[in-house]
Amino acid sequence: MRTFGYNTIEVVPTYENYANTKVSGEAKKTRPTLSDLHSFLKQESSHLHPPAYELHRDIIFSEEGTEEEAGEGDAKPQEEPVRFGWVKGVMIRCMLNIWGVILYLRLPWITAQAGIALTWVIILLSVTVTTVTGLSISAISTNGKVKSGGTYFLISRSLGPELGGSIGLIFAFANAVAVAMHTVGFAETVRDLMQEHHSTMVDPTNDIRIIGVITVTVLLGISLAGMEWEAKAQVLFFFVIMISFVNYLVGTIIPASEEKQAKGFFSYRADIFAQNFVPNWRGPDGSFFGLFSIFFPSATGILAGANISGDLKDPAVAIPKGTLMAIFWTTVSYLVISATIGACVVRDASGNVNDTVSVGSVGCEGIACNLGWNFTECAQSHTCNFGLINFYQSMSMVSGFAPLITAGIFGATLSSALACLVSAPKVFQCLCKDQLYPVIGFFGKGYGKNNEPIRGYMLTYVIAICFILIAELNAIAPIISNFFLCSYALINFSCFHASITNSPGWRPSFNYYSKWVALFGAIVSVVIMFLLTWWAALIAIGIVVFLLGYVLYKKPGVNWGSSVQAGSYNMALNYSVGLNEVDDHIKNYRPQCLVLTGPPNFRPALVDFVGTFTKNLSLMICGNVLIGPGKQMMSEFRLASRGHVKWLTKRKIRSFYTDVLAEDLRTGVQILMQASGLGRMKPNVLVIGYKKNWQAAHPQTVEEYIGILHDAFDFKYGVCMMRMKEGLNISRLVQSHINPVFDPAEDPQKNGEEPPVISTLDPDALVAEQQASTAFQIEQGKKTIDIYWLFDDGGLTLLIPYLLGRKKRWGKCKIRVFVGGQINRMDEERKAIISLLSKFRLGFHEVHILPDINQKPQPEHVKRFDDLIAPFRLNDGFKDEAMVNEMRHGCPWKISDEEVTKNKAKSLRQVRMNEILLDYSRDAALIFITLPIGRKGRCPSSLYMAWLETLSQDLRPPVILTRGNQENVLTFYCQ
Repeated sequence: MRTFGYNTIEVVPTYENYANTKVSGEAKKTRPTLSDLHSFLKQESSHLHPPAYELHRDIIFSEEGTEEEAGEGDAKPQEEPVRFGWVKGVMIRCMLNIWGVILYLRLPWITAQAGIALTWVIILLSVTVTTVTGLSISAISTNGKVKSGGTYFLISRSLGPELGGSIGLIFAFANAVAVAMHTVGFAETVRDLMQEHHSTMVDPTNDIRIIGVITVTVLLGISLAGMEWEAKAQVLFFFVIMISFVNYLVGTIIPASEEKQAKGFFSYRADIFAQNFVPNWRGPDGSFFGLFSIFFPSATGILAGANISGDLKDPAVAIPKGTLMAIFWTTVSYLVISATIGACVVRDASGNVNDTVSVGSVGCEGIACNLGWNFTECAQSHTCNFGLINFYQSMSMVSGFAPLITAGIFGATLSSALACLVSAPKVFQCLCKDQLYPVIGFFGKGYGKNNEPIRGYMLTYVIAICFILIAELNAIAPIISNFFLCSYALINFSCFHASITNSPGWRPSFNYYSKWVALFGAIVSVVIMFLLTWWAALIAIGIVVFLLGYVLYKKPGVNWGSSVQAGSYNMALNYSVGLNEVDDHIKNYRPQCLVLTGPPNFRPALVDFVGTFTKNLSLMICGNVLIGPGKQMMSEFRLASRGHVKWLTKRKIRSFYTDVLAEDLRTGVQILMQASGLGRMKPNVLVIGYKKNWQAAHPQTVEEYIGILHDAFDFKYGVCMMRMKEGLNISRLVQSHINPVFDPAEDPQKNGEEPPVISTLDPDALVAEQQASTAFQIEQGKKTIDIYWLFDDGGLTLLIPYLLGRKKRWGKCKIRVFVGGQINRMDEERKAIISLLSKFRLGFHEVHILPDINQKPQPEHVKRFDDLIAPFRLNDGFKDEAMVNEMRHGCPWKISDEEVTKNKAKSLRQVRMNEILLDYSRDAALIFITLPIGRKGRCPSSLYMAWLETLSQDLRPPVILTRGNQENVLTFYCQ
């Protein structure tokens, strides 16, 4: 391959390298990998695999008919789906959804109640919330490639599943309820027309229910016919509404007939405008926020375009442009209509043409008296049937031709209901496909060339009918207001959160977005929610918190670059750096463990033991040393590393995993001990498995193993060594990854156990394997945890059992502390230890003094120890040091006769301690013993291993040999 005339496999930057789609019929091309450029030149095919981040969940759902399936030779070419521009797809759709039932049937009534001034405040306050939200949605829609799924897709892919899931579910439900609200508005108009002609089916309320159910069924049929039919219906509705507006404005300037005057219409008059400019509250809804809750749904159609994002030609352009234009023009229309109708119609009118009176007549009250009409009687008794505050159909009465207003009402209500009926299933379908919540996946299936969510339509239909049965517009509207306000608050807060976390993935190209404006929108939305209905606000917020908490708890297997992740990273980084400014203190000591597990699934008991007492408390790192010339295998190592992390997550172990490449095991562990951790969050305890096969293993590996312990002490680490009767390494029982450059016959015995088997590198197979059960996953009941605190190591031998005993599975266990002592001072020594333990506040009350610890062990046990070290002795006959060193050349693990003699007392102590352990702790759940230390350069590795073997042999419970770094980890001082 040639680039810029040079023979190189490097490629110039292209869109293809970042997109997760391909040109139909062509192979997907990608940039070469780092190993392709850094290592030896591979075959061309080696760098044709797509990067891992390009794998997308949409590929899973084959029924969606995604672009990835295009170009397959045996597949039938799919028909191109319908796509819309910003005018038809967004602006008109949003305007139709905003112009709804409230505009025609409640805006005049709201103007009469609140007055023109406060009505404008209500309109502008609503528009402020929706405009800010529109800006946030515009930013989200320009933060990456937009697919189907509407608001949910935009938010979840830009800000993460945690926020997207809760917003998507609430918004889908709010849209489903909005279908009912607009349908009830339509049904209410039809019922009024029937009453004008003295016709009813059952009664006024049930007539609304019957008409509403029939209407929503017809709308469902239009929706199921496909987006093309739905779009044509929306355009038709738009023209009908525009004609009705012109008809209304023309009607306001036509001189009023006597019949219209009787109903309160007198054309434009300054005194009517002045009277209607101030509020006149009436009825249970007669308050600013009561009216706001009824009006607000009429401003909530701003996401109608975003909700069909998958059906737009260029969503990143269409959504911002169309949404903001729709908000502007609908706001103008609301302000104009409220001002014009407030300047033309009085609040109260009888509708009786005989209620005329001469101007200036005594006993006549109100502006109508100056216009020759007396509505005083019905106004004072609140029995007027007409006028701006009594007659919901005032716009029809004012218009030049009333049937056109009726047509406008039909167009506005039906178009809004249709838009919501389409939006809710589209959003819900995407949510279902992502499987963030259980059970709902059934509704994610799509049908046809546009992947129509027919099951989602049916669910929305059922929800809409349930709310249609309420049959009261003023009762349904506040319900929707709270849910929409909650959605808008979440959208704005999500954008603000993404901005302040400085997430590198948050890079919207929309120029007019501000994080502070978004925060303002979120706060205003929440405040208004509580001002409207505080208990409904608490319910809505409770639902959001539950949905958000569920996703955070379940941690679904998706990663879209969550702002929650970015926020967590920032918080963790700030706190980690902040820890550097705080000096260490004993009271804040935590056992932060570097656990030499190798592949963690090989030693599950070791993982479970440490994970039990570090969970939610301290740092745990599982370390794995990869040995050999594995540079060309780094990609496979990374793949296996991901599998090990997934395995730990599945096992609910809160741990990091890290592997290093080294020439030998000891060097690798030295690297881990020096480089693991971050700042103050560095390991201070090395946890290692006991080298069970040390007698049969190559002596050099034993030397290396003991060298690791010496290195740990040199680096000021505490040490925990675990021995289990059945062993720790279960690698022969599992099918998982191990260093593929190893030859099992030459295995350096990682952590000193049986040679592992070589198997697959597939991380999914690693996670899918059956999890091995260990003693540390079982409820222990009323057993004992026995601590043999033989030497003062700073308290680590006590602290770890204490932390373990705080966990539920070990909580019922009784902790016993055993210390050495003299038989003639047992009481004094016991009281001294109890006093010390009480000062430590560990809650250990049962203390046993071991007066017989220095007694001679039984001869047969001493002989067993002698037989154990016999194969490793030099049998030098007490030759001088130079001669011994010459004999031991090349085998430093050999034990001279002088070393046997010098260490005889210590050897006998280990034999005697094993006898004591068998006497006192045979039935314990867990045994902790202070780890004996072999002096560096003075104690051969084989002798030291013989001590450990003798000390812990024949014990049924797990044995933890523990040694702190001889610095205090416990204190009883306050300061």
